[in-house]
Amino acid sequence: MSASIPKVPRVLLTNDDGIDAPGLAVLEAVAAELADEVWVVAPEHDQSGTSHSISLHSPLRVSQQGERRFGVVGTPGDCVVMAARHLMRDAPPALVLSGINRGGNLGVETMFSGTVGAAMTGLLLGLPSIALSQTFSNASHVRWDTARALAPGVIRQLLAISHDAPTCLNVNFPDVDAASAGPLTPTNQGVGLVEGIEVLPQVDPRGLPYHWLRFQRGPRANAPDSETAVVASGRVSVTPLYFDRTDERTLAALNAALQSGR
Repeated sequence: MSASIPKVPRVLLTNDDGIDAPGLAVLEAVAAELADEVWVVAPEHDQSGTSHSISLHSPLRVSQQGERRFGVVGTPGDCVVMAARHLMRDAPPALVLSGINRGGNLGVETMFSGTVGAAMTGLLLGLPSIALSQTFSNASHVRWDTARALAPGVIRQLLAISHDAPTCLNVNFPDVDAASAGPLTPTNQGVGLVEGIEVLPQVDPRGLPYHWLRFQRGPRANAPDSETAVVASGRVSVTPLYFDRTDERTLAALNAALQSGR
């Protein structure tokens, strides 16, 4: 690591694919280069699609699975809260890293992502947080080597940039070899690739109905500076995220309409 960027004293790792996911193993190797002390607090099972949710109506069960390594029967958000406010309360993490997700988190899809949700929970707790995802076009060939090679440098670059307040940064690695990847590029969220959500009815072996939900994805009009367009061009995207989702255009229209009716 550059002498101008000292190691992070303590980093928290989590994800939404589960504590045994290959992307988390990649992130552990990356974090070992960046931090003096690495903690893993991750869901026991896949929690994809849980967004920022936390468990308010059921107890959280935690199992220690090694030194500074814990599994939680709960959401990624639960994991960050449990780590920062309980397991690491005497020495909270200086940085939260969430991922590395199997698949991109682009555009509107970030609203549903447990990977991004964990990082946003870190932001809520006042902790600088980075969500990291590896895009793929072939589900049986995820380019983990790309994320492994690029993530240390990307995280160092981001840590070297000063901010006025804790931030949540959403990073996506392109589906290309690391040597072919373009530079880290600031992006807007954009609309992404999600066109809708469909319901898939099924019948179980006992003849009882059940249903799966599935995102419908397809090409959509994304601006050149959106994370979807940048990643598709082979570059690494980074989008700063925050909680305020106010639609300023509609707010202006509401103000105008309601004031004119007085």
